Amino acid sequence: MFRPFIMMLVKLGGSVITDKARYRTLRQEAINRLAEDIATSGEKAIIVHGAGSFGHVIAAEHQLQKGYTGEAQIPGMARVMEDVRALNLAVISALGEVGISSVSLPPSTVAELTDGKLTGLDLSLFHRYLDLGITPVTFGDVALDRTRRFGICSGDQLMESLAREFRPERIIFCADVDGVFTGDPKSDPEAKLIEVVDRRTLDSLPRTQSCADVTGSIFGKIETMLRITSYGGEAVVINGLRPGRLGAALRGEDVLGSKVVGGSQ
Repeated sequence: MFRPFIMMLVKLGGSVITDKARYRTLRQEAINRLAEDIATSGEKAIIVHGAGSFGHVIAAEHQLQKGYTGEAQIPGMARVMEDVRALNLAVISALGEVGISSVSLPPSTVAELTDGKLTGLDLSLFHRYLDLGITPVTFGDVALDRTRRFGICSGDQLMESLAREFRPERIIFCADVDGVFTGDPKSDPEAKLIEVVDRRTLDSLPRTQSCADVTGSIFGKIETMLRITSYGGEAVVINGLRPGRLGAALRGEDVLGSKVVGGSQ
């Protein structure tokens, strides 16, 4: 029988640890700082990270999110799996530098999709590594799909499955902005930070934002966040590019961001 853990679930967004506009471009300083934040918090965590420019560029080019449409996609599929492992190695290495022993659990080997939905994840591996005191790290990746042959397993899908299993005390999403806004704060100076995000928030947002990557729009991400909060304690969206915010959030301190409030399960 597995021992229960009081733990945190952390999502390092692809836009935080990579420059999403430039293929295979790390934000190494941000990765190092986030790793340090996790280490100094003293909290046990499961870490999920996005694929950023290591995944989305080639995946979009080959339309991998649609599943198998032809043999021409296969080289792109293989390239994405190679690229996201390179990003994951950078995260694993940064964690090791600050004294966190971690293990990579790639969705291509531990997850299965059905028609684009995550329907299988070998959660026993997460339990067993945690029992050894090793931090599991998983990430957005290509995974096999029972109906489409393959597809994209997103970090948000992984967050939901892990939250359902582990019921974390705190769920933290690190974005490249201060939280959820009424508009795009990078292009709209009138955009306002939404301090509490709930179902009414989602329904009230203007449906004018486009899908920036192959894992879906901001609306789909908020929808997933609302479900995820049903399985854990506090959930917040913070700016992972701001020094110290992840560490403060892990310790339960008040930080600038958006609190996500869902239902209960």
